[in-house]
Amino acid sequence: MESESVTTPFGRRPMTLGMLLKQRRGEAIEAGTRRNKWKLFRSVCEARAGLGVSDRALTVLDALLTFFPDDELSGEKGLVVFPSNMQLCLRARGMAAATLRRHLAGLVEAGLISRKDSPNGKRYIRRNREGGVDEVYGFSLAPLLARATEIETIAARIAAARQMLRAMKERLTICRRDIAKLISAAIEEALPGDWERISSMFHALLEHIPRVATPENLAPILEELETVRRDIINTLESQDKNQLSSTNESRIEHHIQNSNPESISESEPGLEARQEANRHHQPRAGLERREPKMAGKDGEGSPATARTNAGGLKSVPLGTVLQACPDIIDYGPGGAVASWRDLMMAAMVVRSMLAVSASAYEEAARVMGPENAAAVMACILQRGGRINSAGGYLRDLTRRAERGEFALGPMLMALLRSQDSLCQPVGASTRSREQSAAHAASR
Repeated sequence: MESESVTTPFGRRPMTLGMLLKQRRGEAIEAGTRRNKWKLFRSVCEARAGLGVSDRALTVLDALLTFFPDDELSGEKGLVVFPSNMQLCLRARGMAAATLRRHLAGLVEAGLISRKDSPNGKRYIRRNREGGVDEVYGFSLAPLLARATEIETIAARIAAARQMLRAMKERLTICRRDIAKLISAAIEEALPGDWERISSMFHALLEHIPRVATPENLAPILEELETVRRDIINTLESQDKNQLSSTNESRIEHHIQNSNPESISESEPGLEARQEANRHHQPRAGLERREPKMAGKDGEGSPATARTNAGGLKSVPLGTVLQACPDIIDYGPGGAVASWRDLMMAAMVVRSMLAVSASAYEEAARVMGPENAAAVMACILQRGGRINSAGGYLRDLTRRAERGEFALGPMLMALLRSQDSLCQPVGASTRSREQSAAHAASR
């Protein structure tokens, strides 16, 4: 930018190096950058906490945008608006003049607008003899357009963090309810166990839940509560197994010693013996045998099984997703994806970039699970050149997942095979065909 285009403030306001740098950054708009001003304004509202502006300042920015005649902001158009303070106050819901000036200064400080002051400090437009615009003095919206991509990224990350926090709160509520009801049921039925100690430990964990919850401070508490719930379920299931064993012993006339009581009921070699025993020992009416649920590494309470049951889709390792969809890594926090949380935040950024509606993504997360939905968004980004409508494709996959007709693994394997085929030498396919023909001729 030429030095003549630098605008120093009118009156007693001093010129600082920070103001100069913000003016230069505000004028550095990439060629072809266009944004709908109201969609961009909604992104600014979403990213308000990250930009450091107040809600009243956003009211002033809303009023400034109403003075721009077109709905689209573009670098090819003049981005300077020149309303008077009185008109600005009216469109800012009757804001006082002193308050208006304070929030205008806040918008300039945040780097969302810049001042272009005239020689006398007034805001006006000067036209030439042909009626065209010669010079405009007022507030420039160029910094807002120049930071459009940055603002949209901040907004997407904040939305992803809010969605993750909502999901964690839901899991925490369900976990609290499960633990409280399971402890109450165990005490009422007088099942053996140190339930008083477990109850006191449970209430101690609840006291550590902060008033202002964030994903960072909720994660360890939720993990401890899920561990307590898993221990309670294992204890109750062991009691259930003992009761089933005692019932079978009283039903059968002789006692059978077996170090592995589940091998008879679950293995194929014991099927004929069990059928023979059932013919001689018919169960009494009203009694049903319940198969005990396994717990532990691959059991009901394990996180792997919980992810498998979410949305009816099997989970896949994060490394497989990143290997099949390397393009998603650039959209993670700091340009890296080191965890499922980073992948979900990158998926929110990609969702906004591919114009996928929030409702479509939330429905996919509800049906498939948050992790699987983020992996699907990574696949859509990787295949972006062959998909006309990313939002419609995601909704179609969600409907297929609801009917049990969609699996994430084959999609990832197809992407991996396509990458392998691109890395294969040019003559490899020809040689493989020649070898196949030679092998067929030898036969």
